[in-house]
Amino acid sequence: MDFRPTEEQELLLESVREFMAQECSDEYMRRCDEEGRPPYELFKKMVDAGFGLLGCPESVGGTPVDTLTLMLVKEEFLRLGGPMQCLTNIFHLDMMEAYGTAEQMEACMKEIRDGRMAFCSGFSEPQAGSDSHAILTSYERRGGKIVINGHKTFISSAALTSHMSCLARDFSREDEAFTMFFVPMDAPGVTIKPLHKLGWHMNPTYEVYLENVEVEDKDIIGTEGGAFKQLMKNYEVERLMMAATILGMAECAYEDSARYANQRVQFGKPIGSKQLIQEKIVRMKIKIMNMKNLVYQCAWEKDNGISIRNSSALCKLYCAQAGNEVIDDALQIMGGLGYTDDCRISRLWRDARNYRIGGGTDEIMIHIAGRGLLKEIGV
Repeated sequence: MDFRPTEEQELLLESVREFMAQECSDEYMRRCDEEGRPPYELFKKMVDAGFGLLGCPESVGGTPVDTLTLMLVKEEFLRLGGPMQCLTNIFHLDMMEAYGTAEQMEACMKEIRDGRMAFCSGFSEPQAGSDSHAILTSYERRGGKIVINGHKTFISSAALTSHMSCLARDFSREDEAFTMFFVPMDAPGVTIKPLHKLGWHMNPTYEVYLENVEVEDKDIIGTEGGAFKQLMKNYEVERLMMAATILGMAECAYEDSARYANQRVQFGKPIGSKQLIQEKIVRMKIKIMNMKNLVYQCAWEKDNGISIRNSSALCKLYCAQAGNEVIDDALQIMGGLGYTDDCRISRLWRDARNYRIGGGTDEIMIHIAGRGLLKEIGV
């Protein structure tokens, strides 16, 4: 497989570099991080420039491109110090295009055009993180309405989006009848409370309480009782996207620390002349090369109709671990400066740790891939 960028991809990446140089300063990113808010102004400019609609269906004004191109663009935005949520709407729309209605898709596109998330994902609950089957949020039919009750947790952007894709269960049925609903966040009975986190300050996270929240059949995403199939599709794309994100973050930290190693003089010489620093730089580069190969291959497989159930788990597992190691070594090279808020590596270091948890923990990635790989080999 030849992953050299095509001429079209290279032109697209060059336009990303020009855009970021003009619109995304380190000071702006630091200010958004300190204020604990998404960089809405940047996201709106991304939409206006065409980047924010990459991967969206042409029927709703988007620009369809292949998965590998999307990963290259996502990686480049993050390599240049951009926010982790940029282009996150891709995996939302991937599921909505497959299972949503025209009305639901239009609601998503309205949010995206305004520089916001298409919707927030209401899957995790206090007792149901890795174990999605343990969710207790329920729904039942009453007087022509569907009534939802439950408690969601770790919901990114819940107070900042118009809708939530809410996973709920009909406990009146013996089978596990999980259904996904497109719940308006301003519906009566929805209560949202903020959570305070170590990192991801530009991606606020919330608890969501649902008390007798009424929706209708038109608010079902996909088919009633078929939500787990839809959820698995969502997770596979999300894991690939997360791997591309932390790849870009690792490259950003690597390049910043390598430049610093060439400039920082101690004992009369640049610290980059010291073998211990050189060893860190070399091992960081090897990990980045491995991350690239996994991300690009997984994207190529999706573009060619090959199942990425196993490869997306393997890709996310390795990239999350290796990315954290690269960023940690970068902070070590920067020394005391790296531990201050004046250095963007400190933000990358804080944000990177969640990639070993969100979208499926390391342990769950091992379980998914391990089980799948053994099934591939057979007896």
